[in-house]
Amino acid sequence: MIAYVTVGADDIARAKRFYSAFLPALDYTLKEGPEGLSYVLPVKLGQSVILPDFYVKPTFDGRPASAGNGAMVAFEARSQQQVRDLHSAALAAGGYDEGPPGFRALYGPHFYVGYLRDPQGNKIALFSSDPDEPGRDG
Repeated sequence: MIAYVTVGADDIARAKRFYSAFLPALDYTLKEGPEGLSYVLPVKLGQSVILPDFYVKPTFDGRPASAGNGAMVAFEARSQQQVRDLHSAALAAGGYDEGPPGFRALYGPHFYVGYLRDPQGNKIALFSSDPDEPGRDG
């Protein structure tokens, strides 16, 4: 199981605006500190930690942060409507469209996805694959 994902950011305030536009709607809470942003899923008393955490941090070596070519982080939404809503909120919060929400011919008939770039250029996917919602072919 993946425990956490970290992306670099040169402008933490700008990254916070972007990620806070959609991660709280997916139940992530923000813990902010001198080391950057930590988005975590809440844990109830007696419950095991829910993974993965998502971190946005300055680079450790002090050089500019860069987006990985071919790297992407995907977050699962509850519905196709939530994908559309969160994609729109992320764009309004400084993100860049990398592919509007919709079905893709290369993926399964219920895989509904929208792609974004955060202000640093990291690629983000928001998806839903609920078989109870209308699919690509129907």
